[in-house]
Amino acid sequence: MKKYFTIFALGMMALSTAAFAGTTATNTNVVSPTLQISATVQSAVQLTLSTGTAAVTHCAVTPTGGTPDYTMNFGTVDALGINAGNCNKFAPTTPGTTNAIYWSDYNLNPVFTSQTTTNNTITAQVTTDFAAPNNIFIVRDSANSATVPAAATDFTAVSTATPDTIVTNAASGSTQTRFIGVAVTPANGVGVTGAKSATVTFTLTVQ
Repeated sequence: MKKYFTIFALGMMALSTAAFAGTTATNTNVVSPTLQISATVQSAVQLTLSTGTAAVTHCAVTPTGGTPDYTMNFGTVDALGINAGNCNKFAPTTPGTTNAIYWSDYNLNPVFTSQTTTNNTITAQVTTDFAAPNNIFIVRDSANSATVPAAATDFTAVSTATPDTIVTNAASGSTQTRFIGVAVTPANGVGVTGAKSATVTFTLTVQ
């Protein structure tokens, strides 16, 4: 019986040594503890806007730190193109008939991580329109490119319904230059003058 007890005791000592072999050891000058690291990775997306650098002059894109996220001010505008505005303008081709376009470049900066991507798009949509009645609406460059527009006819109204795709195959970290503005129509009536504002929502979709 004493023999079996001794064997049992020695076996328990061996198990004890094995259990703590990673953090403690005797009769040696080396010990090697192990640490398992865990983390949960999430995908992430970011779309920021900034002041453009392509046009002759630029209306500043100003972060607000709140809602809306950014603001851009075209200054004082009119349908005859008499006022200079804060950036660029195309006077109406036929005063009193066609629109004056006040416009600026701006930059879109998409960034995304841990995504499976095939076609990444950025869209634009007027989500809060100018209050009616009005003689002003939001326009964008029809070409959806970094090429500076050459005439008022190079602009298209931004949709208030289905979002307009303005960037396709957007690469992460690649700045995209686009152009936005306001068209002032020669409409007359009550309430068509004064300070006006509208909101454009840009959406980055990574898919």
